[in-house]
Amino acid sequence: MRKIVIAGNWKMFKTQAESQEFLKEFLPALEETPQEREVLLCVPFTDLGILSQSLHGSLVQLGAQNVHWAENGAYTGEISGPMLTEIGVRYVIVGHSERRQFFGETDETVNLRLQAAQKYGLTPILCVGETKQQRDSGETESLIVSQLDKDLINVDQTNLVIAYEPIWAIGTGDTCETTEANRVIGLIRSQLKNPDVPIQYGGSVKPNNIDEIMAQPEIDGVLVGGASLEAASFARIVNYQ
Repeated sequence: MRKIVIAGNWKMFKTQAESQEFLKEFLPALEETPQEREVLLCVPFTDLGILSQSLHGSLVQLGAQNVHWAENGAYTGEISGPMLTEIGVRYVIVGHSERRQFFGETDETVNLRLQAAQKYGLTPILCVGETKQQRDSGETESLIVSQLDKDLINVDQTNLVIAYEPIWAIGTGDTCETTEANRVIGLIRSQLKNPDVPIQYGGSVKPNNIDEIMAQPEIDGVLVGGASLEAASFARIVNYQ
């Protein structure tokens, strides 16, 4: 039985005070959420400490947005696995398209981060996906297979979540057709040694399309950007029908 994982990625939004305001509205909306749904918030580093305390005992798990491959060292601006697990972080996003596009992340560094996340007790959420140019050129399948081949070297597939993020559908308002998202996620699953790895869809997920997305047989959850910043919006996504 594959696990359902609903993750909010706050990116570079919300101060500590704003995160507390969010929880005041969000947590009460989860009182009837099915217990088997794994709900997590992947928040900026400055919010992790206070949210670790505020989420203790709740249905919601805490996630970070990156992790370095070393336990410590001269890596200004980075954060290590032990630093995250010490404050109760359980999940970490690795290889998000924005990290690849703006900060020079490669499949090789993604692989190192995935291995480090697992070494230090974190469950990584590996992001893969194609740009509009790559899709228009018919490269979607070959690119994703290549990403998986390189990213998953020596990675334990029993402690892993994968997110398919069609980059052309992130923050653009364009949503990949649900049947197409389902097809690509099926392709991803066919490349895995462990078919029970939860595979999320991430790309302009909103309250008005979540039910349709989650009705697809291959999709095991969502990685939500902008719609996770509003408590009522994200609660509706978590409580999909």
